Amino acid sequence: MKNDGAPQTPGITVPAQLSTEGRTRHEVARLLLEDGPMTAVVVADRLGISPTAVRRHLDALVADGEAATRDAPRRGPRGRGRPAKLFLLTEAGRARFGHAYDDLASSAIRFLSEHAGEDAVRAFAERRVASLVEPHRAAVTARQEPSGRAEALAAALTREGYAASTRHVGSGEQLCQHHCPVAHVAAEFPQLCEAETEAFAELLGTHVQRLATIARGDAACTTHVPADDPRGRARTPKDGGTGE
Repeated sequence: MKNDGAPQTPGITVPAQLSTEGRTRHEVARLLLEDGPMTAVVVADRLGISPTAVRRHLDALVADGEAATRDAPRRGPRGRGRPAKLFLLTEAGRARFGHAYDDLASSAIRFLSEHAGEDAVRAFAERRVASLVEPHRAAVTARQEPSGRAEALAAALTREGYAASTRHVGSGEQLCQHHCPVAHVAAEFPQLCEAETEAFAELLGTHVQRLATIARGDAACTTHVPADDPRGRARTPKDGGTGE
């Protein structure tokens, strides 16, 4: 008997923190990853849930850009009606299962550390963050003060997938990155975070302080940007500072 709940399918694991609905959708996505493309009927049969529930999850994946469809090839004489619809994961859908890539990256950096030393890891981290921020240098440095530069940097990081924002605090700005694509790797290699912090300081033209990181288990990567401008002059009430 089929049901609409999360199926217990051998060999398919899902994150424990997901709701029942989320777990089922994750299993649908994993099946497409491992054995797709396939029709909704095949997905339902493989997972032991109703076709109605499967179509709901597949439609949601398509709406979120995590899955796409294509017509199944016809077998035998062309008949009436539309061809069956196959569902397959997009690159965004595959991102659900990115830990394998994280494990590969960690293994590669670990190999680099063992065979070329910590300096090589540091150089790699610096090269990586440079490729992240350099395309946005002109847009960031066009702003005169660290607060404006922090806003421009947040916009740039958001375009790179870091979901960044800024907020004003008494002594300056806080740059918050609500997502980190490399958090799993940075947990083992903090050089990635260190190089990023140094690159932010150079780009913003002022000393910055990293207060929290997702890699250490915090909710966001938070960087404090003091309210001094790039020339080291304290901001005044005229230009938006406190003058203190």
